[in-house]
Amino acid sequence: MSDRFKIFLLLMPALLVIGLLFFGGLLIGLMRSFNYMPVIGLTEPDFSAYVSVFTDREFYLSFLLTLHIAFTSTVISSVLAVGAALLLRRQFVGRAVVNFLFQLNLTVPHLVGAIGILYLFSQSGSFARLASEWGMITRTSEFPELVFDPYAIGIILQYVWKEVPFIGVIVLANMQSIGEDYESVARSLGASRWQTFRYVLLPLIFPGMLSASVMVFAFTFGAYEIPAILGANFPAALPVLAYRKYTDVDLAARPEAMAMAIVIAILSGLMIYLYVRYSRRRIRG
Repeated sequence: MSDRFKIFLLLMPALLVIGLLFFGGLLIGLMRSFNYMPVIGLTEPDFSAYVSVFTDREFYLSFLLTLHIAFTSTVISSVLAVGAALLLRRQFVGRAVVNFLFQLNLTVPHLVGAIGILYLFSQSGSFARLASEWGMITRTSEFPELVFDPYAIGIILQYVWKEVPFIGVIVLANMQSIGEDYESVARSLGASRWQTFRYVLLPLIFPGMLSASVMVFAFTFGAYEIPAILGANFPAALPVLAYRKYTDVDLAARPEAMAMAIVIAILSGLMIYLYVRYSRRRIRG
């Protein structure tokens, strides 16, 4: 028995559970989106739910908002994570403490972070009250609208705060495994710090950064709880809009919710595929 087959056998129980829950739920959702559930007497599938979704203006606004949240959060988190990793790879007094503090919020749930953003950055939050007390504004309502805003600033703040350490830990591990020999050679040949980073270090850490950023993008595109707590009522993020459809008192909206969930899954997979393909092309280039 080969080692590869042994690994497959060891992973099979977990893969069966994941496959059953994921693909089983996806299959049921797909059937319900076509309004086809023989168990409850629905035996004639149709596309009315998809027609309703794709002719709804709110769906397109929600899609653009969700894409903005996922893309902006991923780009900002990746840039800050690389910068933090470059600082943490250096030797300085207290490096272990700073490294520990940098990774500390990895253990903090997203929901807790969202509540913190709400209490700190809302127009009735701590920062608004401090600004009013210090005379920077006359009323707390004059504080910049960072939560429940149409640009999803509060949501992006939460995701950046949470995902920078996640990407940073992966990038830092890549940097430490690579070492500094390649950079030293580039510097000895006359390359500047920026040229060394741009043409030597960045291509080497890019695959690890890409993997982490793809996971962040997929999570932020499909997450529900943060946009539900910090987002505006209109337009809402796609997962929030799908949940509203699913919990609507009108049961006829249930297939629309399932259709929207299927569309979210397809769009997520498609954008991740295009993102990875484009990035790999850049790596080869």
